[in-house]
Amino acid sequence: MRCLAGLLFLLSGCLASKPQPCLNSLTFFLQTTQNEKLLTTAQYLYDALGERIRIFEQGTYENKTFIRDVLLLYREGAMYDIFDNNRTCKKTPLKAAFQPLEVPKTASLLGQVILGSSSKPGGGLLVNSWWGELSEKAGKFLTTVTEFGCIPINSLYQTEDFGWTVINFFDNIIGISDPNLLNPPDFCSNADTEKEPVDFLSLFHKKN
Repeated sequence: MRCLAGLLFLLSGCLASKPQPCLNSLTFFLQTTQNEKLLTTAQYLYDALGERIRIFEQGTYENKTFIRDVLLLYREGAMYDIFDNNRTCKKTPLKAAFQPLEVPKTASLLGQVILGSSSKPGGGLLVNSWWGELSEKAGKFLTTVTEFGCIPINSLYQTEDFGWTVINFFDNIIGISDPNLLNPPDFCSNADTEKEPVDFLSLFHKKN
């Protein structure tokens, strides 16, 4: 691990441009946890300005499979579990603060490297790796994004419940083809409302 960190720092000193913290957008991710409780693949729609996130995910949690469609509206303080099969919804108060998908300004640059090869044009991808503390000192994180466009490659973060969690991003698309997917469906207008508030990590503790 020390050799890897040293190599990253060495390569970062060989590249001319100075990386800057940045914002990003994404479409799909694969998530696994150190304690092997959770493995999930998800499509992820993200609206930073409106503070809205929708997750279409499937995976296993504690060896049980699940499929879930969740809409998080941070400004409204609400989370919707959406069930298209019977056109019903469950609405729950959302207590978590919105966390932008970005490299925070407090992050420290670990290094800048080329994934693949720099020996010919198009043979590699220039990326930046950053590390730091999660908000409210909830744990540490390490994230890698492309130098151009700030497209996420992978992210690791540490939590008390799951240990180190690894997220790999792929098939990234900038922009949302159907913004209506970030609004509750019409049949959610009469959604049953739960009284117990949830935070983002509760998505991985209680599976339908």
